[in-house]
Amino acid sequence: MQELVGIAEKIAAKLKERHETIAVAESSTGGLISASLLAVPGASAYFLGGAVVYTRDARRLLMDIPDDAMKGLRSSSEPYAKLLANQVRQRFSTDWGLSETGATGPTGNRYGDAAGHSCMAIAGPEAEVMTLETGSSDRLANMHAFAGTALNLLLRNLSR
Repeated sequence: MQELVGIAEKIAAKLKERHETIAVAESSTGGLISASLLAVPGASAYFLGGAVVYTRDARRLLMDIPDDAMKGLRSSSEPYAKLLANQVRQRFSTDWGLSETGATGPTGNRYGDAAGHSCMAIAGPEAEVMTLETGSSDRLANMHAFAGTALNLLLRNLSR
């Protein structure tokens, strides 16, 4: 967790300096991204909220993404990560939205993705979507790898 908080401290400094805000929609990281950002003192200056969108019901209720909006999309994909990032940004009226969706392990998901597969996206003044494949079935290690990669994705975009 300390490594994640180290990245979050750099993000916090950039967001505070720019007077910008963020909201997070995460799935297989289970709240690690949000927890890392909130571990930095003064987080209320930039962190407006987040959601662990782990199930179809959570997607519907927390993100207000109905089933018909998912036609042609599947969870654990770059298009879905992009949709989540845009939706969380819109729902919280933030400058930035950050999302993550994946398969932590020890087995893959029902969509055919192997354990260690994660898609993440940034929505805001910059936009980027990426996929990470760790090749590992270690659930906890994957959760940390996914969260670290998502935080670094955000930091890279804040540094442009």
